Amino acid sequence: MTHFLGKIMASLQQRGFQTVLILTVYVLTAGFLPYGVHQGFYTVSLFLKDVLMWGMPLTVGFFIAHTVTSFERRAPLLVLTLLIFETVSNFSSVWYAFGSATFAADYLPLIKATTLERHFQPLWRIPLSRPEWWSAEKGALAGLIVGCLAAFSQGTYLKPFLEKGKTIVEWMLTRGFSRLIPLFVLGFTAHMVQTKLLDHVVAHYAVLVLWLTIFLILYIVFLFVLSAGLSGHRMVIHIKNLLPAGGMAFTSGCSLSTMPWTIEGSARNLQNPLFAKLIIPATTNIQQIGDCIAQAFLCFLIYRHFYGQNPELVMWALFSGVFVLARFATAAVLGGAIFIMLPIYETYLHFTPEMIAIILALNVVLDPVITSCNVMANGALCRVFEKVWVVAQRILIGLPSQAPSEAWRGAGEDH
Repeated sequence: MTHFLGKIMASLQQRGFQTVLILTVYVLTAGFLPYGVHQGFYTVSLFLKDVLMWGMPLTVGFFIAHTVTSFERRAPLLVLTLLIFETVSNFSSVWYAFGSATFAADYLPLIKATTLERHFQPLWRIPLSRPEWWSAEKGALAGLIVGCLAAFSQGTYLKPFLEKGKTIVEWMLTRGFSRLIPLFVLGFTAHMVQTKLLDHVVAHYAVLVLWLTIFLILYIVFLFVLSAGLSGHRMVIHIKNLLPAGGMAFTSGCSLSTMPWTIEGSARNLQNPLFAKLIIPATTNIQQIGDCIAQAFLCFLIYRHFYGQNPELVMWALFSGVFVLARFATAAVLGGAIFIMLPIYETYLHFTPEMIAIILALNVVLDPVITSCNVMANGALCRVFEKVWVVAQRILIGLPSQAPSEAWRGAGEDH
C-alpha cells in the first residue's frame, strides 16, 4: 500500500501527469463553468505566452552565444554549415509536399472556406507591443555575433558574462516557467473548446486533415530514421524523448514556448547534449518542417482547385526558392509566418483574395498539428545535423575519422 501511494505521489509531481489531470478535469466540467472562467484561463495562458515572448530574444541570444563560444575557432564553420543545412531541409520538405499533394489531389474533396467562431477573447492582454527589432531572430543573430567574438577573444569578461546569463535564463525557463505548464496549456485548451475548433475540424476538414497528418507523420518518421539509424528501438526512444515538447506545442500553438523541453528532449538523443542548446534556439524560427509541408501542400491544392491544373514545375521551383528563403524572416508563433508568406503566394502562385481567405482559415484549423510537427522535426533534425557537423569538420579541417570524439573537443567539456 505504501509503495502504491508512493507511485501516486511521484506521478503527481510529474508535469505531464499534472497537465493531463488538469485537462481531464476541465473537459469534464467545462459545461458547468461560467463563461468568464474560460476567459480567465485563456487570459492566464496568453499572459504567460506574452511574458515568454518578451524574454525569448535574451534567452535565444544567451543560449546561442554560450554554445558558439564553446566551439572556439570552429564557430564560423558551424554557422555556415547550419545555414546550408537549414536551407536544404526546408527546400526538401517543400518538394516532398509537392509530391504528396500530387498524389492526394484526386482523392480530396473541394476546399471550402468556413468562418470559425472568433468571439472568444481574453479578459485582458499586456498593453505593450513588442517592437519589430525585439524578436527571437534578432536575438539569434546577436547571439551568433557575440558568441563568435567571445570564441576568438582571449582574457575578456565576455565568456563569464555569457555563462552567467545562460545560467539565469535557463533557470527561469526550467525552474520557473516549467512549473506553470499545466496552466499554460489549460488556457489554450479552453480556447479550442470554446471556439468549437475541434468540432470544426471534424465537420469540414476531416479528410484534408487526415491526409496532411499522414504525410506529416511519414516525413517525421523518416527524419527519426535519419536521426536514430536503422535501429527501431533507438528510434522509439528518440521519439519518446520529444513527445512532451510535441504535445505542449499542439496545445499552445507556439514552437518558441516549448523550446526548453525541445532542448531537453533533443539533448537526450545527442552524443553531445550541449549541442541542443545551440541548434534548437537557432533553428526554431527558420526550420519549420511541419509548416513548410503544410503550406506547400495547401497552396498546391488551392491552386489546383481554382485554376484546374497543377502548378507548373518552373513556377513551383521559383516559388519554392523564394518560399524557403523567406523562412529565415518568419517567427515561430501563431500567425507569424503566414502573413509574411501571403505576398509570395500572390506573386508566384497568383493567389486571389478568395484563395488567401481559404488558406488563412485552414491555417487556424491546422495550427496545432503543424506546430507540433515543427517541434518534433526540429528535435529529430538536431541529431541529424550533429552527424553532418562531425562529417563537415572531418572534411574541411581534417579531423581524423577514427576519432569522432575529437569533433566535440571544447564543445562538451563544460557539460
